[in-house]
Amino acid sequence: MSTIHELFADYGSYHQTRGNKIFHRIGIPMIMLTLLGMLARLEITSVNSIRIDAAILLILLAEVYYLMLDWRLGLAMLGVSIIFYVAGAAMPFWFNVALFVLGWIFQFIGHSVYEKRQPAFFRNFVHLLIGPLWILNDVVSVVKPRTA
Repeated sequence: MSTIHELFADYGSYHQTRGNKIFHRIGIPMIMLTLLGMLARLEITSVNSIRIDAAILLILLAEVYYLMLDWRLGLAMLGVSIIFYVAGAAMPFWFNVALFVLGWIFQFIGHSVYEKRQPAFFRNFVHLLIGPLWILNDVVSVVKPRTA
């Protein structure tokens, strides 16, 4: 398994331009918020009045990976995920869908107009999980870049 530093360096190499970074700082949280909002509507099971939906399952699986990469950033992402889960689930479904599509449009504008390079997840699917973590780390600066 790659380290958080290796993943961030690889992901960051696809996000060098200011315009692409701006579009990602808006689009990635928008996608995460609305994806959780849409998946919250897909109940998987209910045990003793405890409801497990697809969003909770996604959060749990992603958190295992995030905590293995960096426990501090993983805990911060858990907090963000809970807030996004509650907010996304409270939004009307049509609004989730509209913002989800807009978030992806922002991603592709960033890459086609500014970066002139395909998104990182085209080469490495794991970058779909790394993107939100990279944005969060940009805000809270838990993982410092390594110097050569």
